[in-house]
Amino acid sequence: MKLVIVESPTKAKTIQHFLPADFVVKSSYGHVRDLPKRELGVEVQNNFQPKYVVPLTVRKRLAEIKGALAKAKSVILATDEDREGEAIAWHLVQALKLKTDTIQRIVFHEITKSAIDDALKNPRDLDMNLVNAQQARRILDRLVGYELSPFLWRKVAKGLSAGRVQSAAMRLIVEREREIQNFKPDEYWTIIALLLKIKNNSEPFETILTQKNGKAIPKLGVKSQEEAQNIIADLTAAQYKVSELLQKDVQRHPAPPFTTSSLQQEAVKKLRFSAKQTMQIAQQLYEGITLNSEGSIGLITYMRTDSLNLAQQAVSEIHNFILQKFGDQYLPPAARVYKTKTKGAQEAHEAIRPTDINRQPDEIKQYLNSYQYKLYNLIWQRTLACQMASAVLSTTTVDVEAKKLSSDNAYLFRANGSQIKFGGFLKIYNGKIQETILPPLTKNEMLELKKLDPLQHFTQPPARYSEATLIKALEDNGIGRPSTYAPIISTIQGRNYTQKDKERKFFPTDIGFVVNDLLVEHFPEIVDLKFTARMEDDLDKIAQGQMEWTPVIREFYDPFKIHLNQKYQEVAKQKPQPEATDKTCPKCGHPVVIRTSRFGKFYACSQFPKCRFTESLENKTAPLNISCPKCREGQILTKRTRRGKIFYACNRYPECDFALWDKPTGEKCAKCGALIAETKKGTVCSNKDCA
Repeated sequence: MKLVIVESPTKAKTIQHFLPADFVVKSSYGHVRDLPKRELGVEVQNNFQPKYVVPLTVRKRLAEIKGALAKAKSVILATDEDREGEAIAWHLVQALKLKTDTIQRIVFHEITKSAIDDALKNPRDLDMNLVNAQQARRILDRLVGYELSPFLWRKVAKGLSAGRVQSAAMRLIVEREREIQNFKPDEYWTIIALLLKIKNNSEPFETILTQKNGKAIPKLGVKSQEEAQNIIADLTAAQYKVSELLQKDVQRHPAPPFTTSSLQQEAVKKLRFSAKQTMQIAQQLYEGITLNSEGSIGLITYMRTDSLNLAQQAVSEIHNFILQKFGDQYLPPAARVYKTKTKGAQEAHEAIRPTDINRQPDEIKQYLNSYQYKLYNLIWQRTLACQMASAVLSTTTVDVEAKKLSSDNAYLFRANGSQIKFGGFLKIYNGKIQETILPPLTKNEMLELKKLDPLQHFTQPPARYSEATLIKALEDNGIGRPSTYAPIISTIQGRNYTQKDKERKFFPTDIGFVVNDLLVEHFPEIVDLKFTARMEDDLDKIAQGQMEWTPVIREFYDPFKIHLNQKYQEVAKQKPQPEATDKTCPKCGHPVVIRTSRFGKFYACSQFPKCRFTESLENKTAPLNISCPKCREGQILTKRTRRGKIFYACNRYPECDFALWDKPTGEKCAKCGALIAETKKGTVCSNKDCA
């Protein structure tokens, strides 16, 4: 018997499907060893050697693997091909006390029969460079977290945490919020002329003032209503003539196939999935979905990657599909090759794509839940489109001169039109573009003015980060790598350092501001974006065998520890001052104030700790526009427990005690009438007794 060990039970089930009967596949359910939870677990004086332990929850699984190991003639480690997967394989070797010369390490980018067969024919040794890079990241994060978090407990509030990467991400959000707060809008005006052909029933078209006397008018060139009205007066009784007409075809090229970052960004924009949700669903599609008689099949390639490469065989299959489905006019002159611009891109060998482009989303929809279908459809469409012909747009630029005989001033208005001439890849992906169709015009043609309209505008502050734009900013700044974007975002939300507004964009909480400002002032190296990016580069060099891991940690830790000890002495406690209110404590009658904890602001008695009355702020609850199904009078609100955990409850509490941990969608179960709620497994009925 040959024993194959992977990290996921779903992956084990899919791989077993492709292997002969003498192969047995077991799952480790992730890491079998880790640093201990309640101590540092790193011997700083012994070259940062980690003290790994086998968690109690893992011991039973490890015993099952050991039982199978006793019957095995050979052991094959088939964990994922990135650093984390390599580390899991190495921990298995250590925990099971396997001899490295008796094991085989195989890697594959997709879970298909051909990929598994090819991997079995080409085993390799464990890559200790990848293992060391993962260890270095884990130890660095442990050192920062376990050394710096107690400092925050003493100087700000208990329960806070700091992290090497999460703190840099928070700095981006805080600095953006301060930009917004300090932004001073500038007034500016645009002049719109609505024109139409003379003696013609064509629709009027809009033009915008762009030049005066041959000089361009910048965006903020007209700064006041008075200036705008002067221009309007100067244009009274002006004649409008087409002075220039330019028509040309332009190509719009398809976007490259998905990387981890671009998939997360697009899933936020198009599907409203969070980064964490996207990765969970992508993991399911990668590890395998049961497709009727076919059994469990991996539907997409490995989803943690920053490569834009596509395997040649996959490109050939995509081209054949395009040819048969749409015709040769939808094929580009040559196969498209994309090159990544991400620095240090090397985590995997291919972009994210379907394992078989012929497996069309609608044909397997019945085997997928709604989330899996949406994400698979997005990946399938993007992959197909990236190898299709460019779209061709017919564009028209019209310059209209406006001048009256009694004035020396000449004004130029411009209109731009576009029309899809050939859809190309737009036929399958991102096909909804706004066409602007202008009437047929000729040079020197006179036009009739229908309306002259001055429009007031104000410059806008930079937008808050959405999950998509935050991931893009992390990638652009070299912060984190494909496997870390989703955990970073989950951490800063879970710690209540940031929340989302109605537009699902991030803003810092009060405690988020306090922690960030403290770190920026006293530990700038931790939140410095360039420093964080350099550390990622060093980790990449460790993975490539160009650097040893212990000197990298030593170079960071020794000055950091000295600096930390100094700051314990120098920094005073950063305790936010209570805010006065007009409320009175219902328990003791003393004034109620607003205090700040790591979970946010709350009402509290001013006599604390003598009186321990607390109450959540009313403006911190959020109505969902969902009626309470129990009392039918109240509304469901978003609330937080004293420990900051979110739940959903009726606003008539304590008269009505209806509450849910999972967020209700507003829809009702067709079977029992209870509210449907969002869970990690998808949308389900909130009634536990309903099937």
